[in-house]
Amino acid sequence: GSVFKLILQLLNVLSSMFQGKGLFAKKSIKKGDTIFTERPLVSAQFLWNELYKYKACEYCLRALETAEENARRLSGNPALSLPHAELCCVHPELHQACPQCQVMYCSSECRQAAADQYHKVLCLGPSQDDPNHPINKLKNTWRSMHYPPETSSIMLMAKMVAAVKQAKDKAHWQKLFSHFCSRTANEEEEIAHKLLGEQFRGQLAVLNGLFTAALYDDHLSRWFVPEGFCSLFALVGTNGQGIGTSSLSQWVHGCDALELPAQQRAQLDSFIDQLYRDIEKETGDFLNCEGSGLFLLQSSCNHSCIPNAEASFPDNNFLLHLSALSDISPGEEICISYLECCQRDRSRHSRHKILRENYLFICSCPKCVSQMDEPDLTSEEEEEEEEGEAEGETEGDEMEDEMTDV
Repeated sequence: GSVFKLILQLLNVLSSMFQGKGLFAKKSIKKGDTIFTERPLVSAQFLWNELYKYKACEYCLRALETAEENARRLSGNPALSLPHAELCCVHPELHQACPQCQVMYCSSECRQAAADQYHKVLCLGPSQDDPNHPINKLKNTWRSMHYPPETSSIMLMAKMVAAVKQAKDKAHWQKLFSHFCSRTANEEEEIAHKLLGEQFRGQLAVLNGLFTAALYDDHLSRWFVPEGFCSLFALVGTNGQGIGTSSLSQWVHGCDALELPAQQRAQLDSFIDQLYRDIEKETGDFLNCEGSGLFLLQSSCNHSCIPNAEASFPDNNFLLHLSALSDISPGEEICISYLECCQRDRSRHSRHKILRENYLFICSCPKCVSQMDEPDLTSEEEEEEEEGEAEGETEGDEMEDEMTDV
């Protein structure tokens, strides 16, 4: 036991030495402060989420349903009427469709931004609903391999390719994407295996063939050969940050902020509680428009089991806000958690198991070091939960030699 602990301590030290990538505060940051806001280089709605009629802007992932439309669909009650409808932040009159393929955007600005960055390559025109179009074949095959809950999307990779293909300065975009980590081949295989399951080798080859047929480009030939495709797949798998938007949750936040007499407040709170119970019964947990994006700064944040920062999307689109969970001193590292909230309270052994399987590193944060002498056992309950649990949202990566000050 003591020899094993010594080996583990050594591994933790080596992990700290070689992670080589991080985000550090240049000045004092107060708890609750926004450390930075950041747009993703690319983002994409999850394909099952889109199929289940969660309507989001194709560019910024802003929810396109009004809060009332959203509540009616999720609760299965087409006659539902929301009080304080003026608190809804969705403006259907501003929505625009791509004139060729009818994909929807929340504004003319988003439609133009998508066209300028990647959509000319990915626009299917009149073939939008043709199952034999190469891009639709790719989408349908991905859906058949990666069932909900989704943690990644082949369309994030497609948008990376399309952005380089459309760019005047192709080298600039390739350099941006190269900031995200490259791993060894066997690590990439482990990540692919985690994302796709037991048949990953065969599935990866099928995806690679369809991806090449739909999007091949000479400038990016290395992304289409098997090794390069696996590398791209692992990059998206470990760096993709989950994005969630919801017009209903924005309306609820608006309601919470209202100053109301006690009786009206109680009535409104009761209405909202009942609405969520109805939604739980009808729809379950999947309430938001969901997707993922690649964020350059956010992906530089290392993990801690006691994070001092967290990402959120308060603008109901893909704009990430990184906020301080505690006071941060100059020179202190800014860390987020790659674990979901419920996972952070588990034993050190359980946390390490999740992080090792999903991100291939051993955590040596202060919490893990302080719990070094705990037995390396999990309760039967935790073991059962872990076996049935989907991988957490991929949120970062530990291996690139890059230091960034904010």
